[in-house]
Amino acid sequence: MGLLEFNKLPINTLVGADWKTFHDITKGRDIDKGYRQKYYLTKGVCRLLSLLKPIQDSKYRKLLADKPLENDPVFILGHWRSGTTFVHNVFSCDKHFGYNTTYQTVFPHLMMWGQAFFKKNMSWLMPDKRPTDNMELAVDLPQEEEFALSNMMPYTYYNFWFLPKYMQEYCDKYLLFNDIPEEELKVFEDVFTKLIKISLWNTGGTQFLSKNPPHTGRVKELVKMFPNAKFIYLMRNPYTVFESTRSFFTNTIQPLKLENISNEQIEENILSVYAKLYHKYEEDKKFVPEGNLIEVKFEDFEVDAMAKTKEIYEKLSIPGYEAAKEDIEKYLGQKKGYKKNKYTYDARTVQLVEANWDFALKDWGYTL
Repeated sequence: MGLLEFNKLPINTLVGADWKTFHDITKGRDIDKGYRQKYYLTKGVCRLLSLLKPIQDSKYRKLLADKPLENDPVFILGHWRSGTTFVHNVFSCDKHFGYNTTYQTVFPHLMMWGQAFFKKNMSWLMPDKRPTDNMELAVDLPQEEEFALSNMMPYTYYNFWFLPKYMQEYCDKYLLFNDIPEEELKVFEDVFTKLIKISLWNTGGTQFLSKNPPHTGRVKELVKMFPNAKFIYLMRNPYTVFESTRSFFTNTIQPLKLENISNEQIEENILSVYAKLYHKYEEDKKFVPEGNLIEVKFEDFEVDAMAKTKEIYEKLSIPGYEAAKEDIEKYLGQKKGYKKNKYTYDARTVQLVEANWDFALKDWGYTL
């Protein structure tokens, strides 16, 4: 157990942003009363740590900037709470994969210099369990990269955690890439490539393994960037996804937000964003070359994770299964007995899901 409880953090994750990114995200936005102390404390720490960014920039230019990627990435896609974390953890047992770490999500500019010092302090302070679902938390564990990207540029969907009143604006522009200016898209491409190279350098992998729900809306752009990328798309019972996402977002946003938003507004946004993300993926998956995409029900993966993992490796022609098999079996053995959150679907949940997400229920054959 860390010294700080997640929901009582005096700062938010923008402490690890570079100063330009912090400034551009918050410029012109109102910080609500009650959050200004957190804002100013975060701003102060960010300004101080930003002084160290040029050290990493110099190392990156010397060691990695001109080094091409050996392999295009593997992307684990799916809406939040669709099993992406579990699948990410399983595949990350394969040592040929590299990934973004929990530490890197907060301090992406302190990876190639000062990591040992800052990581030790972060480990000392952070909780050892994810408060929403009891999943293990540790500085070196695999983590989705959107938080890291949000500390490296102002053009990410995860700005909504800090400024939730603008969630739909961030969704349309930075989750779906609708009407995003070319210059902002170019920044995304450059920054994401930089993050991948640093992640591989840090973990010693040769192929980047991404678990990042926002990428579900960016398939067309990702294929443009990485023509031979592999995609694993996860689907889960929409009733469960709604209940789990509502709980996850409502709890996770509390220590991060800098303005007020009601639980009812969060719920409305979840219903809307799910539909937008679902349809954008369905529209864009045609851009993935044949043989580079597999769609999996998370419930099927849970039944026999080992067999399903092998099937994914084979269907996507991903190398390394036999070498990783023992480590994957060991990880799955450790997870036996893990207590997942259990959800009951009241009449209101059933009505909301069936009224707003009926297309997903029909497409994937889900029922109560």
